[in-house]
Amino acid sequence: MCAHRRGKRDERVTLRHSVRVPYPDRLLAEDEEVVRHLHPHWLTLARPVLVLLLVVGGTSFGAALVPAGPSQGTVRTVLAGLALLVLVAAVLRPVLRWRTTHYVVTTHRVLLREGVLARRGRDIALSRIADVSYRQTLGQRLVSSGTLTIETVGDGGATVLERVPDSDGVQQLLVQLVEEDADRRGGAGVPPPRDGWDDDGWTPDGWTPAGWTAGHRTTRF
Repeated sequence: MCAHRRGKRDERVTLRHSVRVPYPDRLLAEDEEVVRHLHPHWLTLARPVLVLLLVVGGTSFGAALVPAGPSQGTVRTVLAGLALLVLVAAVLRPVLRWRTTHYVVTTHRVLLREGVLARRGRDIALSRIADVSYRQTLGQRLVSSGTLTIETVGDGGATVLERVPDSDGVQQLLVQLVEEDADRRGGAGVPPPRDGWDDDGWTPDGWTPAGWTAGHRTTRF
């Protein structure tokens, strides 16, 4: 029995990873700790990096082909301006979107944040999670990525997190944390917190954005 408990405890320890990027303390409760803090998988940046290389290489090559003459400087300036516009739209914007997308797992909830200028977020209390599943294609298995689906009780519906690093490990971690949270609340008699969007619009029946129905819905991050 002791060996079994020790093995189970060791398995739980391996599921918890040290947090490299600190999350703002103002968003956490007093007794809440960050267990995992993730951004979308690094392959999300593969296309912007490829575009960067192509644009820089193509612009340099094109500028070198411009014949000498009074209009050479003007043509090269136009090429550089066009390249800058492409880099802002196809490189800088995706990188900022990746950097500002956060999947944070704590001892009490799952926090989801995304957006550069217009921000969007959702907090899912562990006590509201009914099921956690993940899906991986063959390519995603090779790079340890996947899609995580969190089903919640009530009218919260399903939340789909795409391109999650170590999706199978995060799924196991969430299952473990949900069980621990249920044990803790069962022993302390603490009422379950509500979960919902980090925004205005709460009503007694929950949070219903404009244009949405209060029925079952799927939210993608």
